[in-house]
Amino acid sequence: MASAPATVNTTDARDARAARSAQNAWSGVLFGVGIVAFIDEAVFHQLLHWHHFYDLGTPDVGLVSDGIFHAISWFATIAGLFLFADLRRRNALWPRRWWGGILVGAGAFQLYDGTVQHKLFGIHQIRYVPDVFVYDLVWNGTAILMLVAGIVLLVMTRRGAARST
Repeated sequence: MASAPATVNTTDARDARAARSAQNAWSGVLFGVGIVAFIDEAVFHQLLHWHHFYDLGTPDVGLVSDGIFHAISWFATIAGLFLFADLRRRNALWPRRWWGGILVGAGAFQLYDGTVQHKLFGIHQIRYVPDVFVYDLVWNGTAILMLVAGIVLLVMTRRGAARST
């Protein structure tokens, strides 16, 4: 005889989400950092050939630096997905909070890349053209939009956690 499908008690799920609030956010942050670094590597480094992670050395050094950058981005992605799987296993996934974490991770990484690595350290630019300002504006503007949207989602879901406990 087939058993009835397991039902999820919504109060238990809400309590599980509130108890794993930080894990939901950190899973998203790690996944966001990893995925935006992957997009940067795949699109701007490999497909468009606009830059390498480290452009102050030879082309061989640039390729090696891209490989190390790519490996680190995948470690972040995998770590985020392990935390995500654990949240699903515990029925504690909070999608809005997780998406907030993704946007914060992606925006923070991109803003760090655009300000610290591009301008402060000068280890590479988005593109080597005479007027890079437009590229910087789009890169950093997109980063700020993602960061603000992610922070808003995290704050909104934090208030939700406070009400449910």
